[in-house]
Amino acid sequence: MTRPRPLLSILFWTVSSLVTLFPIYWMFIVSAKSRVELFGKPNFIITTFFSENYIKTLTDPTFQKYMFNSIVVATTNAALVTTLALFATYALTRYKLTGKENIFFWTITNRMAPPAAFLLPLFLLYTQVFVVGDWKLFDTRTGLILLYCVFNLPFAIWTLRGVIDSIPHELDEAAYVDGAKTWQVIWYVILPLAKPGLAVTGILTWVFAWNEYLFAATLTSVHARTITTGLAEFVTVTGTNWGQMAATAMLTLIPAIAFLALVQKHIVAGLTFGAVKG
Repeated sequence: MTRPRPLLSILFWTVSSLVTLFPIYWMFIVSAKSRVELFGKPNFIITTFFSENYIKTLTDPTFQKYMFNSIVVATTNAALVTTLALFATYALTRYKLTGKENIFFWTITNRMAPPAAFLLPLFLLYTQVFVVGDWKLFDTRTGLILLYCVFNLPFAIWTLRGVIDSIPHELDEAAYVDGAKTWQVIWYVILPLAKPGLAVTGILTWVFAWNEYLFAATLTSVHARTITTGLAEFVTVTGTNWGQMAATAMLTLIPAIAFLALVQKHIVAGLTFGAVKG
């Protein structure tokens, strides 16, 4: 079997990387220009940097609030979903439950329906049903976190299924023989071995929550709006502030990049963990 030519492989991945990164580079160029420069001749090289776009965004209390909401919602959702998925997957893979495979399939069907189909029922629930006195689940960070858990948990369970299945059952049995309880088996045996898979699951659910727009735009109004919905506020009846919008979009990449950098060593291991069952 002939191996692919290194030169062609390098060329392919170079072109793919350029195609992927060019929109981000162009967004950075737009963020560095003033309104006057944006309507001039396009230039792919930055000659002057209009820092006012970033300064206005960073000093805007509304932007700071949106960014804080996004960080809280995405991080809390990722932590809850990963934890619940670990327990659910352990139970479904380790115990002989009737209809176990049907349960797995049922969980993933929750991701098959288009999100728009749930908008009206969720809006009515958040504004009419989940109401206690003057308090409503509508326009709260708690409401977004719980909603994202509903949609991300099935995905997390399916992601962790191969990870937990790849951990030999004999390790569980040895721990039980030594007198360990179920929570001790999960904490001291399953958790250390499943860390790569848990890291990838946490990353993906965090990114899903961070990038989500439809539900955040519909089920929030003022207090719980996220940064993705805040980008739409730069489009007004008098025009679109492209420079500041691009600057805000660039700033929204920073938390995501920082989060990925913290757990990058687990990404490759987590993506391949469970590919071959031992």
